[in-house]
Amino acid sequence: MTATAMLIALALDAAFGWPNALYKRIGHPVTWLGALIILLDTAWNNPQDTTSKRRARGRSASLLVIAAATFPALAVSLLLPGGFLGAALTGLLAAPLIAGRSLFEHVKAVADPLAAGDIDSAREAVSMIVGRNPQKLRPEGIARAAIESLAENTSDGVIAPLFWGLLFGLPGIAAYKAINTLDSMIGYRTDRHEDFGRFAAQLDDVANWVPARLTGAILALASSDPGRAFHIMRQDAPGHRSPNAGWPEAAMAAGLGCRLSGPRAYEGGVEDQPWLNAGAPDPGLDTAQRALGLYQKALIGATLTLLALAMMEVFL
Repeated sequence: MTATAMLIALALDAAFGWPNALYKRIGHPVTWLGALIILLDTAWNNPQDTTSKRRARGRSASLLVIAAATFPALAVSLLLPGGFLGAALTGLLAAPLIAGRSLFEHVKAVADPLAAGDIDSAREAVSMIVGRNPQKLRPEGIARAAIESLAENTSDGVIAPLFWGLLFGLPGIAAYKAINTLDSMIGYRTDRHEDFGRFAAQLDDVANWVPARLTGAILALASSDPGRAFHIMRQDAPGHRSPNAGWPEAAMAAGLGCRLSGPRAYEGGVEDQPWLNAGAPDPGLDTAQRALGLYQKALIGATLTLLALAMMEVFL
């Protein structure tokens, strides 16, 4: 009953998230994986090694992290009872691996002060969720950064975990979370991680290929003009720097009637990128708040879909 389990997980995340008191006491499953990744990166990623050796060690490190997440999840799932009780327990264990509530809270921390004209607070909040230099961001740049993070992480943090959990239960969602965490920590084209993190980045691209496009479709359907949103998504997403992130970002841009992506400032300078929904204006001070509304509508759609699938599990 994986649909029932994922429906329960999504509901628990929406209602409770991961309480701060619990985080302070024991951390979070993602921080546990992060600690292992840091350990392996420190021990195995030697800049003096050859390219082939660094890539081989990166593959080994990635597979070890994935195994460390997947095999315990598989063992636990085999011990769980069947029926609704087993689905409920699976949902309880899977809920921490869905980031729907925390994503909303992090973007809201940017959107609310931005709408109120408190640019300094919005700039500080956006620095917590993106890697760009916040001091170089004008208000429209802050809004773009927050909205793009919301769109991409709707896929990475919510729809993709649900997708893999729906297919493979607790081991599926655990394996996906390990892959995504690896990519977020070592999947960068830097001198240190170009080779060591290559395999992790490739795995993440594969794992997110279907969920990213599914997320784009969900966001498009939740918009006021789904036909236009699908058109913009199909037209602009293939030109994005990422093989996956452009799909939810393009759908979000079309749904909000603003342009996203484009040039962005990082610590190393300005990176030129094509626009998504290029003919539209920049996002305004209230656009990030409207993006949260579109996000909520999309999650309602995902919830109703899971509910329908769960009812099929029960009655068919």
